[in-house]
Amino acid sequence: MSKAVYQLEPLTCPSCIKKIETTLNKTEGIESAKVMFNSSKVKTEFDESKIKAEKIQETIQKLGYPVLSSKLA
Repeated sequence: MSKAVYQLEPLTCPSCIKKIETTLNKTEGIESAKVMFNSSKVKTEFDESKIKAEKIQETIQKLGYPVLSSKLA
């Protein structure tokens, strides 16, 4: 199991959290996704044989949340 953390631009509303978490947690290969509202970070655990970290980043960005940086944990 791989882990990655994505730094987003500052989040402004709690509904942003639900939108990101719901979408990522329904995505095949992602075991868990948790949004940290105060730090505007998304922590993920995923199966790298099913989904790559770059694809997770693309998914977040398609929802309208720019990713400033990412790192594998």
